[in-house]
Amino acid sequence: MKCPFCSHAEDRVVDSRSVHDGSAVRRRRECLGCGRRYTTYEYVEDADVVVVKKDGRREPYDREKVHRSISRACGKRPIGPRQTDEIVERVEAGLLALQGREIPTSLIGELVMEELRQADQVAYVRFASVYREFKDSEQFLKELNRLLGSR
Repeated sequence: MKCPFCSHAEDRVVDSRSVHDGSAVRRRRECLGCGRRYTTYEYVEDADVVVVKKDGRREPYDREKVHRSISRACGKRPIGPRQTDEIVERVEAGLLALQGREIPTSLIGELVMEELRQADQVAYVRFASVYREFKDSEQFLKELNRLLGSR
């Protein structure tokens, strides 16, 4: 593991504990180069899940892509990293419940939108505007009206 501060390749694990209902391991590490501490998380990788893109291409599921898109939508909103991680975990739990090997991106997007709708409506609209590829303000207003109508 490379240190995020000095890029030194050696560290020592200071503390390990199970997190997220046992689905991950949190490790506190100390860099043997600069002495600074940082946290890493280990998750079980399910290499069998394949994402089917809109154009038909297939690629392995990437948790970080989902995390990045949710983090962007939540930028400058009152949603912290821990809540973002929880949203990703709920989306993944929804995907695992399907027990399918091939998952369309549309399903992932809908699961993310449902989680964001409940967490923060501004983040929801931000994500929806990119995910649904809004072309003009009319589509944006339709989504806002749908959101307001669901209250």
